[in-house]
Amino acid sequence: MLAGGLVVAAAVAAVVVLLYQGAALWLARGMPRLDPLPPPATDEPRPGVGVVVAARDEDQDLPETLASLRAQDLPGLEVVVVESRSPGAAVRPPPASDPRVRWLDEPPLPAGWVGKNWACWVGAREVRAPWLLFLDADVRLAPTAVRTTVAWAAREGASLATIAPRVEMASAWEWTVLPFYVQMVLTYFRAPHVNRDRSRAAMANGQYWLVRRADYEAVGGHEAVRGQILEDVAIARRFRAAGRKLRLAWAPELASTRMYRDRHEMFEGLLKNVHGTEFSAWRQLAFLAGLVGFFWLPLAVLPIGLLAGSLPLAAIGAVLAVALFAKHAAFARAVGAPARYGLLFPVAVGFYVALVLTSLERGVRGGSVTWKGRSYRLGPRSP
Repeated sequence: MLAGGLVVAAAVAAVVVLLYQGAALWLARGMPRLDPLPPPATDEPRPGVGVVVAARDEDQDLPETLASLRAQDLPGLEVVVVESRSPGAAVRPPPASDPRVRWLDEPPLPAGWVGKNWACWVGAREVRAPWLLFLDADVRLAPTAVRTTVAWAAREGASLATIAPRVEMASAWEWTVLPFYVQMVLTYFRAPHVNRDRSRAAMANGQYWLVRRADYEAVGGHEAVRGQILEDVAIARRFRAAGRKLRLAWAPELASTRMYRDRHEMFEGLLKNVHGTEFSAWRQLAFLAGLVGFFWLPLAVLPIGLLAGSLPLAAIGAVLAVALFAKHAAFARAVGAPARYGLLFPVAVGFYVALVLTSLERGVRGGSVTWKGRSYRLGPRSP
């Protein structure tokens, strides 16, 4: 039998774990949802919007994204595609002429710039519209998407408005890992709090974020975050520090994206999100301890209680196991994955543990983070 003090300690730890697990559900419940507007009235204002698409080797996704932009019900939409090719990539034939879309070849990447930031900065200087929309090349839009988000931002008085698209998943690895990834983002950034003007929470989703040009230029635009691989979060924090309003909403009916198409691409994509270009061993060790402490250790309580012959400890473990598996199954279903894949959340945690260990290894030996065929040296975390 285990000592009563250990059982009490386990009970207290279980309460902490359950509160943390419940926080993700509470934050998800508090996430605002943005749905498409009805057809526009004839006298409805038609604000000018310039869309910047940074495209690097996006031949598979870009045509469908551009088709969805051409279908927008907002006349006068400017679209600038800033395209670059990886060394050795096949040469793409010139795109068919379309007066609504301008194509730019990305100029040579200057020292100290991350490729996407440079492409976005180049594209932003090519459009003169009062609103700028930065859109990833793999995001497909409903015909009302741009008009709806501009109207929402104007109504809210927001300087930066960003949406979370529906995440399309088509493989076992995606169904297992990506719902857990959504939870990590939701809880780490306290996503619904972004909409509280007095909150310090700040984030943007680099897949789709809309900004007033004047405010974008006032905070320095992409030039101010030129070396940040997580440029969306960095620029949102600049907006927050400057006292500008941020707005964030889930918009599954306005936009969709398939983030990664295989396990290797998913690993490298999520790895860059784990540490960006800044490395802190202590931060990564804390993240690792949190993953193990909040997701793996609670599942060990039930077998330990059974092996030790402690009914109270086994009961605590049973409650923890049921709560964790039920929560992750519900979350998987909520974001579009089969609920049964939520039962594989320990595998998703293992995927993240591998990410953090890889981050630690690369950071300690002074390695790089690689994305889209470009490598960026890991450096110390800025204050």
